[in-house]
Amino acid sequence: MASHLLTDLLIIFGLSIPVVFTFSRLKIAPLVGFLLAGILAGPFGFRLIQEIGNIELLAEIGVVLLLFTIGLEFSLRELLKLRKIVLLGGGLQVFITSVIVAIVFEWLGYSPEAAVFMGLIVSLSSTAIVLKLLQEKGEIYSSHGRIALGILIFQDIAAVLIIILAPLLAGETGAGNVLFELVFRGIGLVLLTLISARYVVPFLLYQVAKTRNSELFLLSIVVIGLSVAWISSMAGLSLALGAFLAGLIISDSEYAAQALGNVIPFRDMFMSIFFISTGMLLNLDVVRTHLLLIISATVLVLFLKTFVNALTTFLIGFPLHTMLLVGFSLAQIGEFSLITANVGFESGILSREIYQEFLAVTVLSMVLTPFFMELGYYSADFSQRLHLPKMLVYDRYRDFRDEGQEKGRENHVIVVGFGVNGRNVVIAAQKASVPYLIIEINPETVRHEKLKGEPIIYGDAAQKSVLEHAGIRAAKSVVVTAGDPVSARRIIEAARRLNPNVHIIARTHFLNEIDGFYAIGADEVISDEFESSIELFSRVLNRYLVPENEIETMSTQLRADHYQMLRNPEIRRKSICELALDFSDVDIRSIRAGKHSEAAGRTLGNLDLRNKYGVSVLAISRNHRLMYDLGAETELNPDDILLLISPPEKLEEIRELFEDKI
Repeated sequence: MASHLLTDLLIIFGLSIPVVFTFSRLKIAPLVGFLLAGILAGPFGFRLIQEIGNIELLAEIGVVLLLFTIGLEFSLRELLKLRKIVLLGGGLQVFITSVIVAIVFEWLGYSPEAAVFMGLIVSLSSTAIVLKLLQEKGEIYSSHGRIALGILIFQDIAAVLIIILAPLLAGETGAGNVLFELVFRGIGLVLLTLISARYVVPFLLYQVAKTRNSELFLLSIVVIGLSVAWISSMAGLSLALGAFLAGLIISDSEYAAQALGNVIPFRDMFMSIFFISTGMLLNLDVVRTHLLLIISATVLVLFLKTFVNALTTFLIGFPLHTMLLVGFSLAQIGEFSLITANVGFESGILSREIYQEFLAVTVLSMVLTPFFMELGYYSADFSQRLHLPKMLVYDRYRDFRDEGQEKGRENHVIVVGFGVNGRNVVIAAQKASVPYLIIEINPETVRHEKLKGEPIIYGDAAQKSVLEHAGIRAAKSVVVTAGDPVSARRIIEAARRLNPNVHIIARTHFLNEIDGFYAIGADEVISDEFESSIELFSRVLNRYLVPENEIETMSTQLRADHYQMLRNPEIRRKSICELALDFSDVDIRSIRAGKHSEAAGRTLGNLDLRNKYGVSVLAISRNHRLMYDLGAETELNPDDILLLISPPEKLEEIRELFEDKI
C-alpha cells in the first residue's frame, strides 16, 4: 500500500511540475495548474491514478494545515473584532444564497428537501482557495480580506450544521438531539481554546523553546495543532475548524512567528495535493454529456454568489469598492460543499446525476476563481473612478479598515540578536528615536524584555515568516549581530530575497567570511578584529598630528574597500600614511608664561617665535578659555598657557623666555 501511495505521489508531483511551470510563465495562478494536473492524472483523465482515497486523506491534511496557519497569523483579539462580520455577514450570506437557490431548484421541480439542501451547499465558498490567493497577494489584513475570512469562518461552522441536518432532511429521526448536543460541545471547545491560549500553551512552548531544540519545537507545534483538531473532530465539528482554533491558541504567544515558519513548508506541499485531488473529482464524461448545462450553471452560480456576497457586505456597512472585492472573491463553491454533497448523496437527498453535475460545477468554479478575483480588482478600481451616490461609497467601518492597515511598521531597523552588540544598537536607536524591532532566539531573553515593553519577537530570523512578522518588506535596515557565520549567511540571504532595497549590516568574527557576506547581499560587514585595528591606528595617527578629517577619510576608505589594505599587507602605503610618518620629527607641547618671565606682557609679533626658533603657537589658554584667533598683536598675560608645535630641541631653547626670573 505504501508503494502505491508513493507511486501516486510521484505521478501527481511529476505531472504538476511542467503544468504549473507553464501556468506560471503565462502569469496564471499556480492553483489552476494543480487543478488541471489533477484532472489529467485522475480516473476521468489519463487514468494514471485510479484510487484517490489516499490522496484525499493527504488533501484533508492540507486544508487542516492551511486553517492552522491562518489561525497563527490571526489572534483571538483579531477574531473578536470580526464577530459582527462572522455572525451578521456570514449569517446573511448563507441565508440569502440558500433561499434564492432553493427557490430556483423548487421551481425546476426538485423536492423541497433537495432544494433546501442544494441552497445550503451552494452557499459555501472555498476557504482553501480564497485564503491561499489572499495570502499570496498579502491581503489577509485588508478590509476585504478580513471580511472574506469572517464569512468563511461562519461557512465552515455552517458546513458542520449542514452535515447534521442532512439526515433530518432525509427523514431520519434523532437529528435534532444531535444538533442540540453539538451546540454544547462547540461551547466547550471555545472555552478550551480561551483557557489554553491564556495559560497552558504559552507555558508549554516556553519550556520547549528553552531547550533550543528546533525538532522538539516543531513536534510540539504539530502535536498542539493536531490535538485541538482531533478534539474538535471528536466533538462533531470539522478538523479544519479545530486546526484554526489551534492556530489561534498559539497566535497570541511570542512563538507564533517561529511556529508559522516551521509549518509553512508542510502546508504548501499538502495544499498542492488538495488542489490536485479536487481536480481528480471532475468527471470529464459528465462534462462532455452536459457541457452546456454545466457551463451555464457555473456562470449563474458565480454571478449569483458575487451579487449576494456584495449585497451582504453592503448591508453590514461597507462601500462599493469593498463590496465588489468580497463579492468576486467568494463567488465559487467550496471544498466543504464537496463533502456535504457526498453526505446528501449517501442520504438519498441527491440523485447520482445531480451529484455528478454539482461536482463538475464546483470544480469548474474553483478553476475560474483566480480569474474572477482579478475581475473583482478591475471592477473595484473602475468603481472608484465613478461619481456614485454617497450611500454606495460611505464607509461606516473606516476604523475597521485602518486597523487592517496598521499591522506593520515602516522605515524601522530590525535588530537580529539581543546580545551586547544588539543592545548597543537598540540604545542608539532609542536615543535617535529610530523605530526598531528585535528578533531573538533565546526564549528567556524574549520573555524578560517583553515584560519590559521592548518590541521583541521569538524566532529564527532566517525563516521567511519570522522576517515578514518583523515587517522586513517595509524595513529600512537590518542589523545582523549573530556571531555564527552559518546563521548570519542564512539571515542575510533571506532578508535580501524578501526586500532587495533593505540596507543590511552584518557583524562577523571571521576574516574569511567578509567577502562571502558581501557576495550574498550584505551592504556593510563589520569585522570585530579590524574595527579594533582601525580604532588603534586612528589613535596612533592622531598622536602623530595627522588631521582628524584625514584620519576619518582613511577609516571610511578602509571600510569602503572591505578592509583590503589591512587584509593585504603588500598593498603600498597610501600617501596619508606616509604623511603621518613624516611628522615623527615634530612634537606638540604646552608651556606656561611665568608671572615674571621675559615673555609676559609682550606680543607674539615682538617675540617672533616662528622666525627665531621655528616654533608655532597653535592656541592660548587664558583663564580656562581657549583663544584660537591669534595675531602678531596678541599680547601674552602672566599664567597664559601656550600650545606650541616645534622640533623637540627648539622647545628647550625658548624655555628661558617663559621661566620666572626671580
